[in-house]
Amino acid sequence: MKKVSNILIHCSAALTIKPKQVKSYDFTDKPPVPGDVVYGEIQRLGQHSSLENVSGRIHMTHNGSKGLFVFGNRYAPDYFEGFVPESLTRHIDLLARSGVVGEVKTKNALVKDPTRVKVLGYALNENGEVLNTRNHSLVKPRATTKKPKRAKLVLVVGTAMNSGKSMAAASCCWALSSMGYDVRGSKITGTASLQDILHMNDAGAYPYLDFTHLGHPSTYMLPEEDLLDIFNKIDLKHCNNASNYWVAEISDGIGQRETAILLNSEDVKSRIDTLIFAAGDAFGAIGGLKVLKERFGLEPDAISGVCSSSPLHIRELESHTNIPVFNSAAPDLKLLADVLLKR
Repeated sequence: MKKVSNILIHCSAALTIKPKQVKSYDFTDKPPVPGDVVYGEIQRLGQHSSLENVSGRIHMTHNGSKGLFVFGNRYAPDYFEGFVPESLTRHIDLLARSGVVGEVKTKNALVKDPTRVKVLGYALNENGEVLNTRNHSLVKPRATTKKPKRAKLVLVVGTAMNSGKSMAAASCCWALSSMGYDVRGSKITGTASLQDILHMNDAGAYPYLDFTHLGHPSTYMLPEEDLLDIFNKIDLKHCNNASNYWVAEISDGIGQRETAILLNSEDVKSRIDTLIFAAGDAFGAIGGLKVLKERFGLEPDAISGVCSSSPLHIRELESHTNIPVFNSAAPDLKLLADVLLKR
């Protein structure tokens, strides 16, 4: 076992691990599992030339930059699909800027090959055990059952990755906080990245957190019980006051596995007070409305996302639905108040 250098980037995927817990590192034959922390160094720059640390700072990286990385799966149609490998190897792919590593299975043809990381060894605690982020959750609710009256849930879903969900969620946080309400902001699924919840915080949400705070580097391929555990624990921890609002985003599109599991769950559906649907274009929104209704029995209270910034997209939408559309790039407080307060 060797000592870890003090000059490293503590990647945000390893959010639940404190620096003092990392005592040494060693390369062993233990098969990796999601959440296992490894000490490694950038060997070849590719798609990702920067790393996000646990404070949200973006570090520019170079060949030889060292960091604490975390094994996880990733689902990202605009970038990579990747999985935790069956065995520990000396070289691995960087799946996300947050330090999630694994093996790329499929890649969007418009992006570069992944950045390669040389694995120096597993990060070990004082007992020589491999540190795993999932064993160190930062979200520990006192209650185990929910009170009937809870913070009102504004749930944001969308057609796909980069359809504008995070901007729509931040707009809702801004509108509610501007009207004097206490707002909690969270992201239930996705791949570790602090930027989206930091934008919610910038818009007035506090506290703000996501699945990473529960120790998950990503939620891709998690079983249903784990997905609902994330949702319910955040709800139990921060949403007990019926006077408050909870703005939560579910990542990726409504056809994606984890999103579909949550939207089919009564735990989630019964908590929705306001549903916001984000789409990249008008046609995507029109098709998405049909899927939401037929597959999940849901109808959104408002449409937003990338399409909402275009008057032409809005005009197309208005010929197919009377559901209000709000421009998340330049939000209108009165319109959002009507949607969120059900006026």
